[in-house]
Amino acid sequence: MSRGRRLRSPSVAERIATSGVADKIDRVSTVEQTSASRTIEVLDHGFVRLDDVMADDLSVVNAARVSFARRKEAMDDSDGGLIRFLMRERHGTPFEHNSFRFHVRAPIFVAREWFRHRIGSYNEFSMRYAKATDEFYVPAPEDVRTQVGKPGSYSFEPVDDELAQATRDELAAVYAAAFAAYERLVEQGVARELARAVMPVGAYTEFYWTVNARALMNFISLRAAETAQREIRRYADAVELLFAEHMPVTYEAFVAAGRVSP
Repeated sequence: MSRGRRLRSPSVAERIATSGVADKIDRVSTVEQTSASRTIEVLDHGFVRLDDVMADDLSVVNAARVSFARRKEAMDDSDGGLIRFLMRERHGTPFEHNSFRFHVRAPIFVAREWFRHRIGSYNEFSMRYAKATDEFYVPAPEDVRTQVGKPGSYSFEPVDDELAQATRDELAAVYAAAFAAYERLVEQGVARELARAVMPVGAYTEFYWTVNARALMNFISLRAAETAQREIRRYADAVELLFAEHMPVTYEAFVAAGRVSP
């Protein structure tokens, strides 16, 4: 698969079937850690880790069937049809009775886009209380790109090797200078909450994100789209893998319905 392309079923299903083996998807590598915790490395220093999950396809079925005072202990073929109906007709609330808790490490500019998705709970690393990270996002040479066209109607093209490396060098130099300034200020007694102002948005941050499947599908539909920024698309691809792994019937219905959240 070439870099920047979207994950699609059944390729997702094929990849999540592996266990205990590192896998590569574009610039995303997946490593199974334990049955309860799955970490997907993203970009150069980032990751998405499924910290905990209370979600399966049966949660959708029982949430829908409670209208008829019915509850099931196991899925059957009719339940798959029910989930597809709910997705297709956009009956969304049955997809909200579940929870995914993610631990994410991403560049600040990616996190700021992520936090615009308001249906969910966030807690982020604070540079008021802890020392700032010394790790920063430097794109791979093939991810250094130029914008072609006007805002709202443009595409991105790769740059030549010389400009790609010059860009990487410029970023590394700025990051080094910024972090050195931060350390000097802190050493001189400036409060961390003020010294952090010198840190660029390419610095990595960490946060916890708890979200239900309906909001998760909305995130995937927008941030894994071809029009989303490449860096957050890599994270959305990772999240999509974990969603598909735990709610495969719901995920297949989501794809079949055009990847639009109900």
